[in-house]
Amino acid sequence: MLQSTDVIIQTRRLTHCYGKFAAIQDVDLEVRRGEVFGFLGPNGAGKTTTIRTLLDFIRPSAGSATIFGLDTRREGVTIRQRTGYLPSELVLWNNWTGLDYVRWLEQVRGRGNGHLAEAQRLAGLLDFDLKRSLRGLSTGMKRKMGLIAALLHRPELLILDEPSTGLDPLMQQVFHDLVREARAEGRTVFLSSHNLPEVEAICDRVGIIRAGRLEAVESVSDLTHVTFRWLTLTLDRAISPETFRAIAGVSDLSGEGAVLRMRISGDTDMDAVIKQAAQYTVRDLHIEHPTLEEIFLTYYGRREGNNHESRV
Repeated sequence: MLQSTDVIIQTRRLTHCYGKFAAIQDVDLEVRRGEVFGFLGPNGAGKTTTIRTLLDFIRPSAGSATIFGLDTRREGVTIRQRTGYLPSELVLWNNWTGLDYVRWLEQVRGRGNGHLAEAQRLAGLLDFDLKRSLRGLSTGMKRKMGLIAALLHRPELLILDEPSTGLDPLMQQVFHDLVREARAEGRTVFLSSHNLPEVEAICDRVGIIRAGRLEAVESVSDLTHVTFRWLTLTLDRAISPETFRAIAGVSDLSGEGAVLRMRISGDTDMDAVIKQAAQYTVRDLHIEHPTLEEIFLTYYGRREGNNHESRV
């Protein structure tokens, strides 16, 4: 059983309504010390509302939340002092440079320039010039500045809302390394995402939120076990999809001319798939990650057109 000191974020029946619309409803969640927790869901599922409620930017309509064992409504200022936050949409002062912004953050936190060296280290890793104007930054550049701001004081808790939006693949990898670094130091990371590959790469556990309700909390290994990929093969000639049907883990086969598409589950015998494909000349190979809706339906044993209700 977890001790209270092992739980960094805890919510009980957390609900927030915009008028009559419940953006989140009865969310019960625990995030442990030192873990990277992915908050997974499609756009509009309630991820940002949950984060804004945790940080006391908006008040819950019902339920409660604590961070570090502190009530988020009564002790929000103390919580935010110990937390690094990256919002989904970052607003920056156009007449400032990145360095001006860092110095202002340090003054607000009462640290002088105590973390300037860390800001410069992060800027080097993220390939961001702190001397450049913040005017007219691209989405990716804004994310870099936001990550520097969230990380520079090495907070106990990082709350990151869609942190890799706009980052190119190289910078996404740098971000992943920074998250792993925080975890190695015993710090906690709570990040929202609709990017399943990213969550699989860096998270220990994930919560799946859908239409404002937390539907499941699972370890990444358990989630990966039920996930799948779509594999599309373009061969040198048309063949029957039935050629691959006998391979364990392969399903939903379809073919159009020389193009074959199949669903590859987590326990597929990939060696058999590759050996079968190698009997022909492979012109192209494409692996596609499933949508979150497909993951959700698979996890709960549902299929399109099935009226069976999902397990909650």
